[in-house]
Amino acid sequence: MTLFESPFLLGFEQFERTLNRIAKSAGDGYPPYNIEQIGENGIRITIAVAGFTKDDLDVALEDNQLVIRGKHRVDAEEDRNRVFLHRGIAARQFQRAFVLADGIEVRGASLDNGLLSIDLARPDAAGISRKIEIKGSTMTPQNVGTGAIGPRIKATG
Repeated sequence: MTLFESPFLLGFEQFERTLNRIAKSAGDGYPPYNIEQIGENGIRITIAVAGFTKDDLDVALEDNQLVIRGKHRVDAEEDRNRVFLHRGIAARQFQRAFVLADGIEVRGASLDNGLLSIDLARPDAAGISRKIEIKGSTMTPQNVGTGAIGPRIKATG
């Protein structure tokens, strides 16, 4: 039995699927990133994308996930003419996804000196509370046993 099979957690199936997806992709550390608090309700994700241009990167919001993809658009002729004595700068494509809580807004993205920064805004933490009305019973002394609530049972002797 998993945590989300508890009868007290209703409607969390999507959350469980999201956690499973995160666990599968957690092992890949490329590209490295930072997440920092900016102000009271701001968050900034900074991803090291050295060697990628603005045209090589794609930032998208898919359902409740922020998905960043990078793919080099290399000129094949230029790449053939290069002779590397050591190649330590990663040039592979990547995809990194961040699951966003409800209400988090993506404010913008910028690329500066090989760092892609994505600014997010968290909604105010004010709690949402709602009163649920309890409706009264329709049972009155006049309709008990009359069939208004249920069938009348006759005693046979």
